[in-house]
Amino acid sequence: MFQTIYESFGYILPETTLAIFFVLTLLTAIVGRRRGKYLPAFMALIGFIIAGIYVFRQIDVSVLVFSGMYAVDPFSWFFKVIFLITGILIVLFSMQSRELEAASTKYAEYFSLIISLTIGAFFMAGSTNLLMMYLSLELVSISSYILSGFTKENARADEASLKYVIYGAFSSGLMLYGISLLYGLTGETNIYSFNQAIAAGGAPRITILVAIILMLVGLGYKISAVPFHFWTPDVYEGAPITVTAFLSVTSKAAGFAMLIRFFKIAFIDVTAQPMAAGMWEIFRGFNWTDIIAVLSVLTMTVGNLVAIWQSNMKRLLAYSSIAHAGYILMGFVTLTNQGISAMLVYLIAYLLMNLGAFYIVMLVANKYHTENVDGYNGLGYRSPYAAFALTVFLFSLTGIPPTFGFIGKFYLFSSLISAHYIWLAIVGVINSVISLYYYARVVRNMYLVQPEDTTRIEFDFGTNLLMTVFVIPNIGLMLYFSPILSWAQYSVSMFGLR
Repeated sequence: MFQTIYESFGYILPETTLAIFFVLTLLTAIVGRRRGKYLPAFMALIGFIIAGIYVFRQIDVSVLVFSGMYAVDPFSWFFKVIFLITGILIVLFSMQSRELEAASTKYAEYFSLIISLTIGAFFMAGSTNLLMMYLSLELVSISSYILSGFTKENARADEASLKYVIYGAFSSGLMLYGISLLYGLTGETNIYSFNQAIAAGGAPRITILVAIILMLVGLGYKISAVPFHFWTPDVYEGAPITVTAFLSVTSKAAGFAMLIRFFKIAFIDVTAQPMAAGMWEIFRGFNWTDIIAVLSVLTMTVGNLVAIWQSNMKRLLAYSSIAHAGYILMGFVTLTNQGISAMLVYLIAYLLMNLGAFYIVMLVANKYHTENVDGYNGLGYRSPYAAFALTVFLFSLTGIPPTFGFIGKFYLFSSLISAHYIWLAIVGVINSVISLYYYARVVRNMYLVQPEDTTRIEFDFGTNLLMTVFVIPNIGLMLYFSPILSWAQYSVSMFGLR
C-alpha cells in the first residue's frame, strides 16, 4: 500500500510543486513585506514555471493513481497547460494593476490564492472519483470566493464575494446530494466502477436521472451556464479585473474538464460502436442530449441578448463569457470525439481572446479609472495599438476571420452538423451575429466617437509586448491551426484509457 502511494506521488509532481510554492509565497509576507508585490509575484511565476516543466514531462503518460482516484493522461495534460498559461499571464497582469495597488498590500495572500485555485483546477481536470471531484471543485470555489472580494475596501467587491458564496454553497450542496444518491445506488465513488455498475443493471432509472441533474447543477454553476449564471455579472463587475479575467478562463475550463470526464466515462457504453450510440439503456426515451442542447441555446442567447444593454465593460464581458459557455456546450451535446476536440480547440481560442480583452480593459482602467464603454471613446486616436489589439480580440470573440475565434466556432459548428444537430448550429450562427452588435459598439466608440480628452496614451515596451503576445496567436493561429487541432484530437483519442 505504501509503495503504491509512493509511486502515485511521482505522478503529481506538478501539483506538489504548486502546493510548495503556495506556502513559500505566503511566507514572503513575513520575510519580504517591504518588497511589495514583486517578491510574491516572482515566487508565483517560478512555481508555475517549475510545475510546467513537470507537466511537460507527462505529455504521453496515461495512468490512474491513488487507487484510481486521479488520472494523469493527455486529456488532463491539455487542461493543465491552459491553467499554467493563464496563471502566468494573470500574475503578469497583476503586477501592472493599479486597482490592486490602490486597494491592498496583501500581495502574498493574493498570489498564493492564484496558486491554490490553479491547484484545484489541476485536480478538477484529473479527478475520477466523486469525492475527489467535489473536494477539488470546493478548493477552486473557496479560492474564488476570497479572490472576488480581495479588494475589501470596495463595496462592489464585498457584494460580489457574498453573492458568490451564497450561489456557490447552494449549487455545491445540490451536487453533493447528487453524489450521495449515486453512491447510495451503486456503492461506488470511482466513475469507472460506476460505469460498470450501470452496465450490470439494477439501479433505479429515475433516481440516477435525478442524481445526474443535480450534478449538472453543480457543474453548470462552475461554467456559468443558464440558469445557473446569476452570480457571474455581479462577481465579474465587483472583483478586481485581474481576478475576473482569471475566473473567466481557469474556473470555466476546469468546469468543462470535469463535466466532460464525468459524463463520457460514467455514462457512455465504451463497447458500443459507433461511440455516439454508446448511451446506456437508462437514457433510452430520455433525451438528455436534447436537454444539454436547450441549455446551450439558453446560455448563449441570454448571454448575448443581455450583453447588448451593458454599459460597463466588465459586465459586458461577463455576459459575453456566459454566451461563450453556451457555444462550448454545443460540442458537449454530441459527446463524440469530434465534438470534444472542437471544445478543446475553442477553449484555447477563448483563453487568447478573452484574456487579451481583459488586459486592455485593465490598461484603460489604469489610465482613466473607468470601466464604462464610453471611456473607450476615441481610443483609436489616443492609443492606436491598444485600440487595434482590442479590435482583434473583440472580432475573435465574435468569430470573424481572420481570427482564431473563427476557427474555434467553425469546428464547433462542423461537429454539430456531423452529428445532425443542424438546427443548433444555425442557432449558434445567429447568436454570433447578435454578439457582433455589442462588440462592434465598442469598436465604433474607439474609432468613430470624438473623445473629450485627446491626450495620447503611451505604454511602455513591456506592455506593448504583452499585447502583441495576444495579438499574434489570435491572427496567426487562423492561418496555421493544425498543431492545436492535432493536440486536441490526440488528447481526446487517449481519453479514458486505464
